[in-house]
Amino acid sequence: MKRTLPPLNALRAFEAAGRLGSFKEAAAELHVTHGAVSQHVRALEEWLGASLFERHNRRVALSPAAKAYLAEIGPLFEQLSQATARYGFPETVSRTLSVNAPATFTLRWLVPRLATFRAAHPDVDVKVETSNESLESLREIYDVVVRGGPDTFYGYSMRPFLSEERVPVCSPALLQRLPLRTPDDLRQHTLLHTSSLPRVWPDWLASARIPALRPAAALTFDHFYLTLQAAIDGIGIAMGPTALVADDLAAGRLVAPFAGPRLPSRSYCTYVPDGKSADELVALFRAWLEREGARS
Repeated sequence: MKRTLPPLNALRAFEAAGRLGSFKEAAAELHVTHGAVSQHVRALEEWLGASLFERHNRRVALSPAAKAYLAEIGPLFEQLSQATARYGFPETVSRTLSVNAPATFTLRWLVPRLATFRAAHPDVDVKVETSNESLESLREIYDVVVRGGPDTFYGYSMRPFLSEERVPVCSPALLQRLPLRTPDDLRQHTLLHTSSLPRVWPDWLASARIPALRPAAALTFDHFYLTLQAAIDGIGIAMGPTALVADDLAAGRLVAPFAGPRLPSRSYCTYVPDGKSADELVALFRAWLEREGARS
């Protein structure tokens, strides 16, 4: 006989929120966002055709019917947990999260922080692919795509998580050889360029009111991470995005010789297909990125 079952992820969110009396506490227990719990509860209410919660400021209260429903399904979750433990099965099944992000961002910001995500969620396997292609040009559907923004793409939800500006950066050893007291001293140095970002240096020089400055030399690389590595190696001066060079500045591998100007730059954003926006794992990773971005 065919069973009629509600969406199980939605049922799990309802059970946690009803037992704890809080969407926020349920989100913390389930390692998802408050919004993900709300979406799951709303989906269950639509499936059942009934309202389950009464909202009271920051707390939620079960409707009489929902209270009776919870009293019956709550023990079932406990039985499921005990049965899983009794027969030695792992309580969680490993899932893979597919992420596509620009190469330099992945190398210099995401990878150094992924260990903290893995430590908190060892059951989640993260598969990262790098690409600088536009969202519309990607041939695969990923759980999370990281690109600049904010932009709007049909079929995707967007949320910014990391802002940055661009400033000149170089190695401390280079400054010992050729000091930089004012932006005008850049005429004695080698400026490092990236072919995909031809306007970065001209825009900064215009902001510094020396648009006609001619440096001693210029080097151009096809990938931005090569440009930054050349700066670390003391070859010249690069325009460094503050988010991607923060660790190097903190460690003393790079220095920012000038207080300003600081060139505005686009934020890093997550773009998630509409069909995956309510996925618990996607919401979990998205929330983690936003916390790390706030710390940065």
